[in-house]
Amino acid sequence: MQTTNPNSTFGKLYLIPSTLGDSPPLEVLPISIKRAIENIDHYIAENEKTARKFIKAVSANKSQPELHFETLNKFTDPSELPNYLSPCLQGLDVGLLSEAGCPAIADPGANVVRIAHDKKIQVVPLVGPSSILLAMMASGMNGQNFAFNGYLPIDNSERRSVIKKFERRSKETGQSQIFIETPYRNDKLLTELLKVLQPHTQLCVAADISLQTETIYTKSIGDWRKVMVDLHKRPTIFIIQA
Repeated sequence: MQTTNPNSTFGKLYLIPSTLGDSPPLEVLPISIKRAIENIDHYIAENEKTARKFIKAVSANKSQPELHFETLNKFTDPSELPNYLSPCLQGLDVGLLSEAGCPAIADPGANVVRIAHDKKIQVVPLVGPSSILLAMMASGMNGQNFAFNGYLPIDNSERRSVIKKFERRSKETGQSQIFIETPYRNDKLLTELLKVLQPHTQLCVAADISLQTETIYTKSIGDWRKVMVDLHKRPTIFIIQA
């Protein structure tokens, strides 16, 4: 079977991770991120203001007036996305920036990446922190078989049903179940987990990963019921394994 390589006359789409909080970028990001940013003037980002701030933190001498941004958020018209890659078709590289962590992983960008593949534009993922993988590494749970499930339902009864489903799946398959919540609802979710899950089920709570305030603990639900933890407005990854 013959494969089709990306067009070598096109620019590339670089997937550029960022920090998971206010850490100095070059303390947690490899030098390849700095090199990429120094060579790219066209960006796709969720928020132009914070993207510019990140770029300045990584490369203080980068000329800000030379930068061009396209906005990718929940208000973006999907029909506009192919236009975001027009610079690539003209031989210029484009950077897809994450607000936190890695682009297209629990983060906007997957549709842009898919369009790049359709247009035979080379996609270059750069190394950076993923809170999902870092939490999984530190959890002590099954790193051979795990699933990221995104956000749980907001409705109380639906959320309880989904939590029980994840616990059954983990018990039947040994698969670790990972999920997240909007930071201001973390405490409510933790309370719900302690009510719904069985005492022997293991729960990892990983908050503020890579920051000075980082805490990562894995305990049984029975043990979690004996402690108090404040997760309010702290970016947190939850992992369960029955």
